[in-house]
Amino acid sequence: MNTLLKSGLLAALCLVSSLSSAQKQVHNQSQAWLGYFNQTRLSDKWGLWLDVHARRTDFLDRWSAQLIRPGVTYFVKDNVRLTVGYTYARSFPAAGLHTVRPEHRLWQQILWTSRQKRLQTQQWIRLEERFNRKIAADELQEGYQFNYRFRYLLNLMVPLNHAFLDPKTLFFVFNDEVHLNAGKEITYNVFDQNRFFVGLGYQFNKELNLQVGYMNQFQQLPAGNQFNSNHVLRVFLFHQLDFRPKQEKAP
Repeated sequence: MNTLLKSGLLAALCLVSSLSSAQKQVHNQSQAWLGYFNQTRLSDKWGLWLDVHARRTDFLDRWSAQLIRPGVTYFVKDNVRLTVGYTYARSFPAAGLHTVRPEHRLWQQILWTSRQKRLQTQQWIRLEERFNRKIAADELQEGYQFNYRFRYLLNLMVPLNHAFLDPKTLFFVFNDEVHLNAGKEITYNVFDQNRFFVGLGYQFNKELNLQVGYMNQFQQLPAGNQFNSNHVLRVFLFHQLDFRPKQEKAP
């Protein structure tokens, strides 16, 4: 009897698994993401953060999203910093729809870096409080949907023609960022998305580098069984400024 029960349970699990797999829908599309990141250090302890994004879908055919994300940074030490900020985002609808959804986010982040010969790393943990405007029948409604989102990023940069990321250095870059949702309005998509990126970068000088490459954004939609797999050409410009007096700067 136990053998029959186990066999039945196993068969049921296999059936559920096969049905789930059959119902899973993955939509592939191409996008292009342009981004500018600025970190400005004002003193030993304080600085500013700003990143701006323009995203197009069906490669360059139409808008996907626009974001601006300012923040204030506190430097615990040179390689560890805390940032709090605000994001304003606009998400554009699928083809055939017209309503652009605004979103307001508060965000908090801890970021830490390390620098060794032939390897530079950056990691962050970010918490977002997201207020998405409600939409029904392709029209904006009163009120907002709210949820939390947790993000973890691992970024690896490997210099190719120098030991460190000094000026005029070509480097390989790899990063992966996982997003998880939380909140009472989240039912089927606790996993929000994963962003995997691989590409090349060039360090022009101490302040400026450009990174270009391929990113796959794999995103689970609120229905739970629907996913987007976005194949993205990503072009990001990173800009660091330091306005401290020379004697205050780390060697």
